[in-house]
Order: sequence, then C-alpha cells, then structure tokens
Amino acid sequence: MSDSSSRDGGCGQAGAKDKETTNLGAMLDALSDATSGVDDVCLDDVLLEIGRRSFGPVLLLAGLVTLAPIVGDVPGVPTMMGLIVLLTVGQLALQAEHFWLPDWLLRRSVSSENMRKAVKALRKPSRFIDRLLKPRLTILVRGASRYAVALACGVTALMTPAMEFVPFSANGAGLIWTLFGLALITRDGLLALFGFCMTAGVIAIIVANLV
Repeated sequence: MSDSSSRDGGCGQAGAKDKETTNLGAMLDALSDATSGVDDVCLDDVLLEIGRRSFGPVLLLAGLVTLAPIVGDVPGVPTMMGLIVLLTVGQLALQAEHFWLPDWLLRRSVSSENMRKAVKALRKPSRFIDRLLKPRLTILVRGASRYAVALACGVTALMTPAMEFVPFSANGAGLIWTLFGLALITRDGLLALFGFCMTAGVIAIIVANLV
C-alpha cells in the first residue's frame, strides 16, 4: 500500500457510511463500491463503506486484504493489517463505541484496479461460502466469547511482522481473521471454532520456525 496523497479528492470521500456487512458477498460489494470513480482507494474510504462500530467487519476486512491476490502479496501489507487488528482489539477491550485509527494509516491506499481484480477473484468462492454460513454454536460468538476471539486475533496480529519471513504464514493470519470476522457477522460459532484451531496451528508453526 502507498500513501494516498495523490488520490483525486483525497480520503474520506466515499458516499455511503456504515453499511451493514452481513456476509462475505456484502463485504466484497463494499470493497467494490469504495473503488468507484477513483484511481486509488484508501483505508478510510473502505471503513466508511463498512462502518467502524463493529469488530466483525473490520476483522473481515483485514483478513480479506491479507488473503487477496495481488493486494495481499505486497510486502508490509500483512503487518499493516495486523496493526489495524491490534488497534481494534485494544479498543474493543476498552468497550469503545467507535474504532479509531491514526490518520497516517487511514490514508494508506492501493490501486483501485488491483482492488477490483482481487474482488473479482474472490467473488466465486464467496458465493459458495455464503451458502454455508448460518447461526450455530452462537455461544462461541456472544458475550465473553467475543473477548476470546479478540485475544486470538490480537496474538496473531502481534506475530505478523515475523510472518513476513515465514512463507505462507501471513496467509494463515488472513484466514484466521476472515474466519473470525465471518463468525461474528453471521453468528456462526462453527467458524469461530475453526478460527481457534487455526490460531493454535499458526502460532505453533511460527514458533517452530523461529526457535
């Protein structure tokens, strides 16, 4: 990602605000909308599309960007997404009503063309995945369980700088955030269970490669 100072109109110019993200397809729609009419799309515009009041959509965004072809392959992107997750987790713990991110991070941007290509590549699998999602094992995504999810995501986020040096491990972090993000917005506790298992596995891989 690059600084968006050259972007026509600057950041924060998206037309819609706080749309409800209900599944993976809705998130891809928001990413597509954020690219409309601009050369580069910045993080602030994407957050205006998905909202900053819910942990799930922000987590899903970080996961998808990390997993996305072209966009997620840029060096430093997994660490940047990890920083977003870490800042959001911290504010969730403080029970903030509106997630705050520093201006220098909000102004980071990516080519709209690359974003559209990434969204297009994710469209087909998203339709299949969304058909499988439904509320179940909701105890894993409600109440105190949300803090367990936040802890798992925070630990993974702290490890993202190291993941830059361990092949494919950053993709593991992206998958974890995607699973937890989808679990929260669809109330699918089974996905959260998979997320916890993935977290344990990725941590074990990182420790084994670095020790």
